[in-house]
Amino acid sequence: MSAAQAVAVAFIGVGANLDEPVEKVRNALAELDRLPATRVAQRSSLYRTAPVGYLDQPDFINAVARIETALDPHRLLAALLEIESRYGRVRSVRNAPRTLDLDVLLYGDRVLDEQGLSIPHPRMHERAFVLVPLAEIAPEVVIPGRGRVTDLLAAVATDGVSLVGPA
Repeated sequence: MSAAQAVAVAFIGVGANLDEPVEKVRNALAELDRLPATRVAQRSSLYRTAPVGYLDQPDFINAVARIETALDPHRLLAALLEIESRYGRVRSVRNAPRTLDLDVLLYGDRVLDEQGLSIPHPRMHERAFVLVPLAEIAPEVVIPGRGRVTDLLAAVATDGVSLVGPA
């Protein structure tokens, strides 16, 4: 990244539950570091999490990365979708099993609600599979309109989340 580019701090949710999900999540975190004008500044541990919504599927492996990027939110999302595609992501029904899921959780303090892109990510403030890894690396971050991560985490059940190990 050149000094002239405006750099934003963003948080990316990473998850998978099909075809070697631990390996897929670790590889995806490495892919984030190879995005143009982007570097991974921090990554959470990996967590095994129970599925939400559609329950008849394997547990997920989840993590969160803190990145510094000069990509605007739309270009960042496009890059994430390209990585998902390379990993065989197929979008079928909501909350379906997946080979890889990459979500823009936060992008600075921006709030966007557009077709295909909502920041902060909808329902992230209710989801232990997001809040637990996010609290590990950024407990004081504020989710716009919702509050501080540690306060939000205290209000959700975390019994379906267990530490797997380092990312």
